[in-house]
Amino acid sequence: MNNSYSAIIIGAGHNGLVAAAYLARQGKKVLVLERRAIVGGSVVTESFGDGFTADSVFTGGSLRHDIVKDLKLSLPEVKEKPAFISLQPNGNHLTLDAESIKRISEKDAARFPEFVRFMNKAAQIMDVTYATIMPRLPMNFGIKEGYGLLEWALELKLAGRKDMLNFIRALPMTVQELVEEYFESEVVKAAICAVAIHGSTLGPMGAGTGYTLIHNWMNRGGLAHKNVGKAGEITTALANAVKAFGGEIRTEAEVTSIRVEAQVAKGVVLANGEEISANVILSAADPKHTLLKLVGPRELPPEFVWHTQSIKMRGSVAKIHLLLDDVGTGLAPVHAQGRPHTPSGHIGSPQQLPQPTIVLAPSIKYLEKAYDAAKYGEISEKPYLEITTSGNTVSIHFQFAPYNLKNGSWNMENGRVEKLAIDTLAEYFPNLKSSIVNRKLITPLDLEQTYGLTEGDLNHGQLMLDQFLFMRPIPGWSNHKTPIDNLYLCGSGVHGGGGVSGAAGRNAANALN
Repeated sequence: MNNSYSAIIIGAGHNGLVAAAYLARQGKKVLVLERRAIVGGSVVTESFGDGFTADSVFTGGSLRHDIVKDLKLSLPEVKEKPAFISLQPNGNHLTLDAESIKRISEKDAARFPEFVRFMNKAAQIMDVTYATIMPRLPMNFGIKEGYGLLEWALELKLAGRKDMLNFIRALPMTVQELVEEYFESEVVKAAICAVAIHGSTLGPMGAGTGYTLIHNWMNRGGLAHKNVGKAGEITTALANAVKAFGGEIRTEAEVTSIRVEAQVAKGVVLANGEEISANVILSAADPKHTLLKLVGPRELPPEFVWHTQSIKMRGSVAKIHLLLDDVGTGLAPVHAQGRPHTPSGHIGSPQQLPQPTIVLAPSIKYLEKAYDAAKYGEISEKPYLEITTSGNTVSIHFQFAPYNLKNGSWNMENGRVEKLAIDTLAEYFPNLKSSIVNRKLITPLDLEQTYGLTEGDLNHGQLMLDQFLFMRPIPGWSNHKTPIDNLYLCGSGVHGGGGVSGAAGRNAANALN
């Protein structure tokens, strides 16, 4: 076995695979090292028993179009936009489209198309922003970085004065303030606010949730998830591309340290003691794990270590996957205003494609109170839930369940979170409990130990105003480089990361050129 490579990528998550594919396409000798027995990281579809498969962490998703084109990937296409449905206590569950909203508020229905237009424009600007490698402000930067910023500034200008100003203004706003400028109905406002706080330890009244709404809207292509149940197809296609371009992937190959000599990365050491050399190392692991554990504080400047230690992770998501004997029966009865019923009359039945995204977010105060629990290290008794279905599997995204519990531990609280999720959902779907055949709980601790997400943070660092653009992962180090020469970051913890897009991996590969 050749023990020297042009580039080693640590972690076969989607960003690591994107970076590897781009580098292999350039003719570089590339090796991807993955700790688990399967590739995909947190963008993976797994089996939890006979007939029981689910998107373990991230629900579906889609890569940037330029990545799909560049790497010649064959991926599922969503031709029809999935429905986005908000559960209501009276059973008149609301589908968020102009026709359905009109039954609640004619004013809101009239404003909804303009809101969608602005969000699509804001997402387009954000997409260009994430495609731009951020220079190391306030450091001096060269022509290459300046050209990237020029393209970004041009995109802002082309958006038009009104949309440009509204985009910039929306970033620091609370999502509550943002939606209140468009809508009067609490039901509509709360459902949209749920998208803003999804995956983040923030409430809808928190500053910067205008930014997270745009971020999540961009990644989803709207309110609802795309390609539900197909997350694994994305990373399988990427892995195939890496191999097709001549790259190598090794699973069950845990990297325990990055070998550094005179402030230069020279290779990696595996858990079995094997040493592998490379000209360049790219880590798709989160910045804290990469720099504090794989490199180690002794190899880094003290101030840089302090900034890295200060990266806010704060994961607060749990996932509960349920296998039902009949998903149509388990999720009955449901009545969504303005939507045609499936033959069995149930949201989420296998006959309705694409599958909708369902949220439990009855009011903004409900969502803020759910977040309040996490602030004090407690599990939300009345959680914000997001539900998706694939085949006979129902997946529940549970917020808020903080990684750091004030009282107790995750070894003690597993059963409580699972019971809370099922009991809460059963209030809306009375047949749910009797339909459950099998179940799988993934806690924030599981997200860390199994999927390598420090503190259970899905985004490798919270998406916050002080951790985005040129301040991600830390101020002054936004261009994928580190104080260790030939060591780059390419995971979700850098600018462009968070969710499923592949921007961070593509940008890191481009930063090497």
